Amino acid sequence: MSESEVAWTRAQIERECEMLRQLMQGFAVVASHETITSHYRRLGTYEMQLEQVVGGEEAMRVLCEIYDKHVQ
Repeated sequence: MSESEVAWTRAQIERECEMLRQLMQGFAVVASHETITSHYRRLGTYEMQLEQVVGGEEAMRVLCEIYDKHVQ
């Protein structure tokens, strides 16, 4: 995975987290459990992709940083 792929993966995590925020706080607050779960699963997939390049600890740090920025 190149730097551009890492950047792409970070952008995907940003999009998923923003969607989760909207699903849990916005107009779509009635989103199904399955819909929300699918977004969390995708986050896990992106985290695993990052782990292969930057290691597990850094991948988790990045994911938590982005999640906190959008969802918390």
